[in-house]
Amino acid sequence: MIFHIRALNAGGRVSLRLEATSAAEAAAQARGDGLTVLRVRPDRGLESLFARRARFPLLLFTRELLALLSSGLTLIEALQTLLEKETRGEPRQVLTGVLERLNQGETFSAALGHFPEVFPPLYAASVRAAERSGDLAPALARYVAWQERLDTVRRRVISASIYPLMLLVLGGLVALFLIGFVTPRFASIYADNLQRLPWASRLLLGLGVWIDAHGLGAALGFAGALLTFSWAASRPAARTAAARLAWRLPGLGERLRVFQLTRFYRTVGMLLSGGTPILPALGLAAGLLTLELRARVAVAAGHIRAGQPISEAMQQAGLTTPVAGRLLRVGEKSGQMGEMMENIASFHDEETSRFVDSFTRVFEPLLMAVIGLLVGGIVVLLYLPIFELAGSIE
Repeated sequence: MIFHIRALNAGGRVSLRLEATSAAEAAAQARGDGLTVLRVRPDRGLESLFARRARFPLLLFTRELLALLSSGLTLIEALQTLLEKETRGEPRQVLTGVLERLNQGETFSAALGHFPEVFPPLYAASVRAAERSGDLAPALARYVAWQERLDTVRRRVISASIYPLMLLVLGGLVALFLIGFVTPRFASIYADNLQRLPWASRLLLGLGVWIDAHGLGAALGFAGALLTFSWAASRPAARTAAARLAWRLPGLGERLRVFQLTRFYRTVGMLLSGGTPILPALGLAAGLLTLELRARVAVAAGHIRAGQPISEAMQQAGLTTPVAGRLLRVGEKSGQMGEMMENIASFHDEETSRFVDSFTRVFEPLLMAVIGLLVGGIVVLLYLPIFELAGSIE
């Protein structure tokens, strides 16, 4: 992979491109040449934009590594086996880099830490905790189960959103066709009697005529609106504002909060079950939350650091539901806090799934009715003068 590096030398700022397996390795190469590295980023040239990259399949890699370790192979033997079967460029570079660092005496978690763009902090933390207990396979199994559960919930939400989005797009295209193409033709028919038409028909015909006369400007305006929306959606501040607005909606806001907390509890439960202490686990899991909930996690961590029980700290920071608060207290008494957090996540996963199914069954017919009324209203407004004319003739 090619990396673009901004650095300082004796003469000032320099820019260079280096080939390396990770950003950390590229920075190390630059420092070895006596440079002070300012920024490292993957090269985004035209070749890299249009090239089809083979991304590292982390979940598949973990499943295969777990199967090989369970069969009795050592970690290095398992990684060598995976390297031998791999034919794609980027996965081979990553596996080669990990094996080189293991052969140099680094731990597996430290070797993974050189590739943060491939192995997220949660993954490295799970491996690091397993290295303390000396049993890597259960940690990998927990990560696979955690990722599969998150993917299941995500796929369910996405699949429930596809049909409504298709209805919106198709309905919008039909409405645009009627207003931008059909309406101007009717406007030429009604040109001599435009003032005698109902005000709603005049408004619709005027909009159609304007779109027909300024088609390029309307298209550019629409494209600009889409680009502005995409740019705003990429800004953390805009996403935070949208999330706050959505969370204030009756019913939906609480469901979004529970969905976020479910991911949080499942992640913390996985880390605690793997041996990660509570405070580092909270810090790692906070990265999955919105900015507002991250601040609450920091408050809860401060309470725990001050000696408060986990259940009280979570409740005071607003990170619990009635079910979660009760189960956390049970987990403190039994000493199985990691397992209890995973039970909380499983309970709320089922609750979220039921809500998504119920919401979809209600929302889809309502959306179809709204689109039908919109298209039907346009058609009626176009033909209403003809109906009135026919009635006057009779």
